[in-house]
Formats: sequence, C-alpha cells, structure tokens
Amino acid sequence: MNKCLERLYNGIIKENPTFVLVLGMCPTLAVTTSAINGLGMGLSTTAVLVMSNMMISMLRKIIPDSVRMPAFIVVVASFVTIVQFLLEGFVPSLYASLGLYIPLIVVNCIILGRAESYASKNPVIPSFFDGLGMGLGFTVSLTCIGMVRELLGSGALFGIQILPESIYTPITIFVLAPGAFFVLSFLTALQNKVKMKKGKKITECGADCASCGNKSCAGHFFNMTGDPSVSIEEAAKTAEKKTTDSANKE
Repeated sequence: MNKCLERLYNGIIKENPTFVLVLGMCPTLAVTTSAINGLGMGLSTTAVLVMSNMMISMLRKIIPDSVRMPAFIVVVASFVTIVQFLLEGFVPSLYASLGLYIPLIVVNCIILGRAESYASKNPVIPSFFDGLGMGLGFTVSLTCIGMVRELLGSGALFGIQILPESIYTPITIFVLAPGAFFVLSFLTALQNKVKMKKGKKITECGADCASCGNKSCAGHFFNMTGDPSVSIEEAAKTAEKKTTDSANKE
C-alpha cells in the first residue's frame, strides 16, 4: 500500500508531468483555453494512461524487446480509440472542443514514457497507481492552467461568468497562444518557489546538496544519510569529525 501511495504522490507532486518533467506540452498549451477543456483532456489522458499501463504490465514478459515500442503504441492506440468513441457518443461538445488532440494522445510522451520506464518493468497494481498518479498530476496541471486562462481571458470559470463585463475587462491575450506560455511559466515558477522554501528547512545553506563541495555541511550530511533521527547538530559534529580525521590521515 505504501508503494501505491508513493506512486500517487510521485505523479501528482514530486514528478508532476507538466510542472516538473515538462512533458505533453502540445495539449497543455493548445486545449487549456478553458478549465473544462483542461479537465476533459486530463481525464481522457488519465483513462488511457491507467489502462495502457495495466495492459503493458500484464504483457511485459510476452512482448519481445525488438518490437517493444510498436507494441506499446498499438496498445495505447486501442485505448485511445475507445476513449474517443465514448467522448463522441456521450460528451459531443467536449469532443468537438478537444478535436485533433484526442487521437494525438497516442503519441503523448507521458504515456509512452511511463510504459517504457515503469509499466514494462513492474507488476500490474503498482503500474495502475503509477498511471493514476501521473494522470491525476496531468489533470490537475491542465485544469489549473485552464482556470487561470479562462478567468483572466474571459472572466468566467467552468463556463460560468464570474466577473461581469461591467466591472472587469477581459485580458484577451490569455485565451490566445501567448497566454498559455505566460500562465505555464508563472505556475511552474510558483511551484519551484514553494519547493525551494521547503528545501531550506532541511539544509542550512540552501544549496544543492548533490553538487555541494562542502563535506562538513550539516545539511549535506543529513541528506546523504537520509536518517531523520539525526539532528542537524549531531550531523554537523559527525561531519566535522570525519573532515578532521581525513585531514590527519593526509
């Protein structure tokens, strides 16, 4: 269960496909002119991602390595076709809004990337949660971008007029192509800012511990050990002692 929850957290927060990995930019920038479009695209991708991950995981020992990618594309294309027919039959307005970007889910790098890096190497249940986590992360990202663009560009939210035109002049650029880049960059920067603030609670210097050259840094030692029971003071003393012992040996 912990591993399943870890896969959900990984997809939604830690490795969010839009704000962290910066994958699937075509639908992200093209269909997020409204919140409902972003939500519809995200949920459609999530459905395909979950089903294709499960199927590829079940067939991982059967598919030969020589035809691995073509087989993945066939599996993904089958589920995309099912989702496309369902949207056309039950949600025709959303189907018309998303248009060409529904069949283009077949070549979405998020889906093929998860199939290659995770589903083809892991059991069905973890693969299911990996696809669900990545799909929900993609859905949240697209919905947030769509909400900001729709609110600023037309004063509406999910098709409901929130800001009357008598008190608010819509900023048209946000429902055009440049607006997608502005909103995406702003939300990505906002997430990075939040993550940087959280990182300062762990390290004293606030630097990147992976490339830090200061071996006596308490934060560096804490991150290297990964032991939450070690306090910053104890880590600093231990690191200082190691540095002194190394110097005496030389």
